[in-house]
Amino acid sequence: MRKSFILIAFFALAGIVKAQAPEPLPIDPQVRYGKLQNGLTYYIRHNAYPEKRADFYIAQKVGSMQEEDNQAGLAHFLEHMAFNGTKNFSGKKTMLNYLESIGVKFGANVNAYTSFDETVYNLSDVPVVRQSIIDSCLLVLHDWSGFIALKDEQIDEERLVIKEEWRTRSGAQSRIWDKQLPVIFKGSKYAERMPIGKMEVVENFPYQTLRDYYHKWYRPDLQGIIVVGDIDVDKIESQIKSMFADIPKPVNPAERVYFPVPDNDAPIVSIITDPEAVNTIVTLYLKHDILPEQLKKTQAELLVGIGKSLASSMLSDRLKEISQKADAPFAASYAYDGSFFVSKTKDAWTTIAISKEGKVQETLASLIRENERLKNFGFTEAEVERAKASMLQRYENMYNNRNKELNEKYVNEYVQSFTDDEGIPGIEYEYDFLKQHAPIISADLINGMIKQLINDKNVVISVTGPEKEGLKYPTEEDLTTVFNTVAAEKITPYVETVSNEPLITKMPKAGTIVKTEKDNTLGTTLWTLSNGMKIAIKKTDYKDDQILMTSQAYGGTSLIDDKDIYNANMASSVPSIGGIGNFSSTDLKKVLAGKSAKVNAFIANTVQGISGSSNMKDLETLLQLTYLHLTAPRKDEGAYTTMMDVVKNQLKNLQNEPSAIMRDSIMYSMYSNNPRMKSMKLEDAENLNYDRIIEIYKEMFSNPGTFTFTFVGTIDEDVLKPLVEQYMASLPAGNIHIRYKDRSNEFRKGKYVLAFDQEMKTPKTSVFELYSGTLNRDQKNQISLNVLKQILDIVYVRTVREEAGGTYGVGVSAAISRVPEGQTSLQMSFDTDPERVATISPIIDRELKKIAQDGPEDADFLKVKEYLVKKFQEDEKTNNYWNSIVNTKYFYGEDNYSNYLSTVNGLTKEDIKNLTQKLISQNNFIEVIMNPKEK
Repeated sequence: MRKSFILIAFFALAGIVKAQAPEPLPIDPQVRYGKLQNGLTYYIRHNAYPEKRADFYIAQKVGSMQEEDNQAGLAHFLEHMAFNGTKNFSGKKTMLNYLESIGVKFGANVNAYTSFDETVYNLSDVPVVRQSIIDSCLLVLHDWSGFIALKDEQIDEERLVIKEEWRTRSGAQSRIWDKQLPVIFKGSKYAERMPIGKMEVVENFPYQTLRDYYHKWYRPDLQGIIVVGDIDVDKIESQIKSMFADIPKPVNPAERVYFPVPDNDAPIVSIITDPEAVNTIVTLYLKHDILPEQLKKTQAELLVGIGKSLASSMLSDRLKEISQKADAPFAASYAYDGSFFVSKTKDAWTTIAISKEGKVQETLASLIRENERLKNFGFTEAEVERAKASMLQRYENMYNNRNKELNEKYVNEYVQSFTDDEGIPGIEYEYDFLKQHAPIISADLINGMIKQLINDKNVVISVTGPEKEGLKYPTEEDLTTVFNTVAAEKITPYVETVSNEPLITKMPKAGTIVKTEKDNTLGTTLWTLSNGMKIAIKKTDYKDDQILMTSQAYGGTSLIDDKDIYNANMASSVPSIGGIGNFSSTDLKKVLAGKSAKVNAFIANTVQGISGSSNMKDLETLLQLTYLHLTAPRKDEGAYTTMMDVVKNQLKNLQNEPSAIMRDSIMYSMYSNNPRMKSMKLEDAENLNYDRIIEIYKEMFSNPGTFTFTFVGTIDEDVLKPLVEQYMASLPAGNIHIRYKDRSNEFRKGKYVLAFDQEMKTPKTSVFELYSGTLNRDQKNQISLNVLKQILDIVYVRTVREEAGGTYGVGVSAAISRVPEGQTSLQMSFDTDPERVATISPIIDRELKKIAQDGPEDADFLKVKEYLVKKFQEDEKTNNYWNSIVNTKYFYGEDNYSNYLSTVNGLTKEDIKNLTQKLISQNNFIEVIMNPKEK
């Protein structure tokens, strides 16, 4: 614990906290916090955004670390069993049937996760329109707490589901972690407790073993109930006290141990490769003690967090600056301080980089060198001031929007408070605290802290990457030598140049607004500018300080010939690679320190555009950035070279990666040999031309008069008007008649089946199915197709996952396109045991055809309608939703809002049956099956 005390000492020297007894943090007064006599903890908060919605969570301080060797995987298994029957929801699907009947969808709103040290269950976005719904959700939490049924036959059925989950998730990253943890956590239980567990245990454990684990660890002193939403706090507290009182306080409970991670004098080095890995990742961990218990939930906790966050962001900026250079050994890198990988008992100052292949030693040397530079010379005052400005801006945005936060934000905060014993003083306290202490937090203070974090003890070096012929990795001894050599180097201080020039040095001549139109139905204003550009505006109060912007114009990559398609596909990244105006991407971040404005360009098949966001204060900066994205993309050969080195390495490695091969096979099956629909290969990347990429970007954005911009949020039209005239109306109109070209990106017609064998480390069969055709792209058909998709989600969980135990999940997607007009797709994909694909695939087809013949089941149909109505009510209270609605209205001329609810409510089962019949009767079916190659 010595190091944590030293960190606090630096704050104490500055007079910020008392070293011996720092002041406790208050609990946010808007949170009702308490404990029952049996030890159960609860957090309750009223939050009316969105109205008539609430989230119900139960967090358990138990995960895979509580398992013995013969229980490896039981924590995760138990999470699954919680949905298969409880005391008050006895049938296997009783609980989910009820929840889905009120619009609370499995997967989207009903879910859980298991980690090393916790398991968390959630019911989210619950429509609390009746007291009976609140009662039922609390009853679900009650049953999860201590009354999961754990019936023999249900346990056996779930074994198959979890085996398929393991199969689906057993990719390169999972296999790397399996090998990596025993090395970096040597001597700790963390070395052998991946939450998915061991399949030999999952498939064979005795029933009583799971029950014993459950009753030993699922107990009120390790459980936290979190309820946030549009609820009566007093009433919820009273219900929790009465409902959970029947759970007895444990007698002589097993000790809940947080397992330590041992210190190490010599560096620990882990080098793990996998044939299906794509990137080479180099990570340098400098382990240190976590904050002592007596300092948690005090001002010390808050200050240490602020200091580490500032230091992390500043080192990340330095690393990004290096990555922009042509000779950089890595393409991307960042720093953070937090848990050492997955441990709750050891933290680490961590720097991580995506290395160029063959540059592992150089990448590691660079990470070590920058840490040594920090230890020796620290950060500059200019860096610290920029970092503080950016942090204050983020806190200001959170503070300004504090009354319009979604339930999820608060729930996550309280779950973390419970599982990690962290303070919850609330944004009002935190923002005020930061403003008060920011002037005192100097470079000297941060640098003193950094000196304690960076040292030559407790070092862990991790390298992961692809395993392939001709690619050699350094040895453990090589990397240890790099560490010692660089640590002994004579290192010079960091030097930077920061421009003080404005974003735009010469203001353009302002244009004018020539026409104003109002739409009282949507509550919008439409300006037509002197250059032909359209500006659609909707003022909302769904956030107290947020402006969202998007824009579109016709054209896109359709305007580019086939021979240039890969250059065109790279064009949208021009500003992020090279920057804009007179600023590189790294310099731009420095100039924008303390500002909230963000802008991105995008280029799709038939459209291109700019999207962005800001608060009210930074609206002009948002417009300036937009102006520069449209007029002044910047070239940076060094940054482009570094990025392409890594892209080429990735493309090399993807040649052997099963999921990438599956994607390519799907695209070929859907589009035949259409060159515009093929993934870029290594030879294509070798032929890219940076100058041509920039030229295409300029072509895409050379016709501002064709753009329609949408602004949604806390907008004052009187403030926006002169800014629009200055930065938008001043742009040249360009070719206002430009459209997109019809490139006939149509699906393959008829029936087509592609089955092939592929080498893979974890044997599994991947299946993709596509039903396609042409439907009218009207609102009713789009909604009906979405209803069909949602019904299939429910049906396939019931039949393929639960009844057959054949897959972890079937992914379903559906769409009706604008271009080609009316082209309709219904896609299903899943992974399964190669031995079972012949029995699972027919279920997919059977259930779809059953809907086409008989229509959906009543219960499924009603569940989906309930969910869509609920989701619409939630969406229409968000700026993101309205940004899309207004953009679609004024760019495409489609009103997806006015009749949505009446259309959903008016749908019948016959509508879904007819649409399904009409689609599949067009007899266009594609199936792609990837099987493991026999060894």
